[in-house]
Amino acid sequence: MVKFLLQITAELENLTDLQPQDGCDDPNFSYLFKLKCERCGEVSQRETCVSLNETVPLPVGKGTANLIQKCKFCERDGMIMMHPGRGKPLTQETSEARQFAPLMMFECRGYEPVDYKLVDILL
Repeated sequence: MVKFLLQITAELENLTDLQPQDGCDDPNFSYLFKLKCERCGEVSQRETCVSLNETVPLPVGKGTANLIQKCKFCERDGMIMMHPGRGKPLTQETSEARQFAPLMMFECRGYEPVDYKLVDILL
């Protein structure tokens, strides 16, 4: 189990905060990544969508994950669980200091998220 913290930075003009429309824990905000299999190293050709409002039961034990997917190359299962409550808006002050703001924490098993692609509008 490895945790990845997605962080963002931007130059803000005429904005005071940059975050998903309904806040950093917006259940409808979609995160798109290419996934790298930790077993064989294969990187998915297309981005995979993960959001807080989509959950699936774990195949073994109790609990849920936001994504369970099989590697197309080696067929190993991998999963991603999102941990809300870690994100903060990118403020004008943080932007001017050229610092990053945390957006979301991802707990990954069998996959490493790579090549994040921003598709939803941040406000």
